Amino acid sequence: MSETNNITEKAKSYNFDEIIDRTGTNAMNTDGFRQYIFNATSEMTFPFKDEEMIRMWIADMDFATPPEILDAVKQRLDRRIMGYSQIFDPAYYEAVASWMGRYYDWSFPKEHLETSNGIIPALYELVEYICQPDEKVLILTPSYGFFKSAADHNQLELVCSDMINEQGHYTIDFEDFEAKARDEKVRVCIFCNPHNPSGRIWSTEELKRVGEICLSNDVWIISDEIHCDLLRTGKTHTPLAKLFPDTDRIVTCMSPSKTFNMAGLMFSNVIIANKGLRDIWQARHYGFKNPLSIAATQAAYEHGDAWLRQLKLYLDDNFAYVDEYVKQHLPLAVFHIPDATYLAWIDITPYAPKDVSLPLFFAEQAGVLLEDGGMFVANGEGCIRLNLACPRSILKEGLSRISRVLVKQQEDMLSVTV
Repeated sequence: MSETNNITEKAKSYNFDEIIDRTGTNAMNTDGFRQYIFNATSEMTFPFKDEEMIRMWIADMDFATPPEILDAVKQRLDRRIMGYSQIFDPAYYEAVASWMGRYYDWSFPKEHLETSNGIIPALYELVEYICQPDEKVLILTPSYGFFKSAADHNQLELVCSDMINEQGHYTIDFEDFEAKARDEKVRVCIFCNPHNPSGRIWSTEELKRVGEICLSNDVWIISDEIHCDLLRTGKTHTPLAKLFPDTDRIVTCMSPSKTFNMAGLMFSNVIIANKGLRDIWQARHYGFKNPLSIAATQAAYEHGDAWLRQLKLYLDDNFAYVDEYVKQHLPLAVFHIPDATYLAWIDITPYAPKDVSLPLFFAEQAGVLLEDGGMFVANGEGCIRLNLACPRSILKEGLSRISRVLVKQQEDMLSVTV
């Protein structure tokens, strides 16, 4: 299966080492971390100035959005009218379908393709449309926090199945998962493929078993596949719905937003095979779309191949650097290079202070902004998640600061026990 666009690509090298100043752009990464991480106001202070902070938290990149996408947005701006928009041009579906065929050998009818202003809003809506008020939502933990929020928003009970963690390698506890899926009140499973935060690519056997358990117990599946493009070089992704072509109870959510650093454009694809659910979506979903988002997303699928290949190589090197650094400087920590995502999930239990907020600890002691296992619903204690989609120089400085404070913390703990 080729990852080469049928459009002739000019040889081009992209600069992932460039440091881009994002302050003053209303970016969550730089301007919103107090509110998001610490639930605090702009008055919250730290020993480090804002510009001194190393930001390895929110899941967008510190890399420039590909120039091919920016050019498409500029061309759309040159048309000068930003009026109400929908997708009428068949070229959009053709671009999406071509991408799915090239990368995943997967296809679906055009009428199944809906769009949303992001996967998180889509989760909120889909859970509402699928579930009755007394029904439940099933997830695997640790889990992306907004899976829980989708249940909470709709005042539905959340059911968690903890994954098995064997020295940092996460697998599904199928006995527990199946027992919880059998609950007649569990109506939908929100499933992350590839998994966030561990970065696991599920094997075909695992995917089949998840699908068979859910479908045999009349449980819908919403498969969040937003990280599916962000694989280590040589790895492959299998859409869950591809393995179950005869069911219409799997909804697939995908987007180029993570892949090409365009999350702020708020645009995602939602593939809904079930006509009844699709009718509800079309009747209740706010359908107008941002014309710039349409142009950007289509350009990503049409012209993003070369950039993505180079991005993946850069991320491969970043992960290799982290792996070597952790082995050398934090040998008691548990880290494995993930199959997918640009997020490193590291168990620092032997080094971490007890009964403190790890994000606050690292912000105050190291000037590093990160997220910890407490932000992933359950079963993530002692872990931190680091965003490696940043220039290597930033990564090196961030790891150095993290290591320095953890080694000192361990020395302090040992001195107390002696």
